[in-house]
Amino acid sequence: MTTSRDQRFLPDGDGMWEATVEQLQQENAQLRQAVDSHAVVDQAIGVLVVVHRIPPGAGFEVLRQVSQHTNIKLHTVAQLVIDWALGQPLPETPETVERELGQAVRRTWDQGPAGHASGLNA
Repeated sequence: MTTSRDQRFLPDGDGMWEATVEQLQQENAQLRQAVDSHAVVDQAIGVLVVVHRIPPGAGFEVLRQVSQHTNIKLHTVAQLVIDWALGQPLPETPETVERELGQAVRRTWDQGPAGHASGLNA
């Protein structure tokens, strides 16, 4: 079985190898960043699940809403949530992350009991 990597044409001569290696290194760096970003988002979802007793899908939706309402990238919001769980304060911005998190969690709870623990405040 061959993969797309096995089928790549690697040119030779006039610095083409160097250009190809540089391109592959850039692709590798982008993939590493994507994996790291995904891990941060997953960890932040875990924080929201534990703290607010919401299902993981709702945790992602909360992060997405906060990202949209604050115009902060999703992975940055996720890192802020993780940092908060580790004892750091949430930053004060024109649209505070803390306020947006609270509103997003309340909206999630208002959507119904799908997976929510009853009797807990958001």
